[in-house]
Amino acid sequence: MIAERPAPGTEIVFQWRKWDGSPHWRHECVYLGADEWGDWVGQPAGWGSERPGRTFTAAAPNVTLVPPSGDYALTVNRDHPKGMRIYIDLAWDVHAEPAGGPQAGEAPVLFTGIDMDLDVVRVDGERGTWIDDEDEWDEHRVQYGYPADVQRHLESLAADLAERVRAQLPPFDDASADVWLDRLEALALVPRR
Repeated sequence: MIAERPAPGTEIVFQWRKWDGSPHWRHECVYLGADEWGDWVGQPAGWGSERPGRTFTAAAPNVTLVPPSGDYALTVNRDHPKGMRIYIDLAWDVHAEPAGGPQAGEAPVLFTGIDMDLDVVRVDGERGTWIDDEDEWDEHRVQYGYPADVQRHLESLAADLAERVRAQLPPFDDASADVWLDRLEALALVPRR
């Protein structure tokens, strides 16, 4: 995904936007490395996320997989206070931009992508796994005019991801992400907020 990957522990920014280009979530992260599934970034506990009108501080460490397909980002939490283990943002065009790109000066690498509303969530306990934010999807596909082929692809992908999460197939199993969560914790980065 990245022509020249940064060293593990390099600070990066993960910037989401909406289909119309408006800013969405911006996460303070570090680059962790890559494996057969794609690139992994991490957010230590105490690091921040923000979007227009809202800020959030990570209560627990989390790692995010950015697969080469660029159509989702898989976030896995460790010891999340609400028991949320997996949160998958369905997306469009998630990719990395090296230093010197359109967002030069902000961080050595900027991961960026379009948030496409639908999410797949897995929590510990009875609720299990489900597709979330279908109401936002229904509203925004009309508001933003998502192309029909994009809608078909992401609806099919959401159903497929939900099944893969339920079956805990790699990289949606605990073991795949735990390797990266361990690497993030080994960096011993201090909280910022």
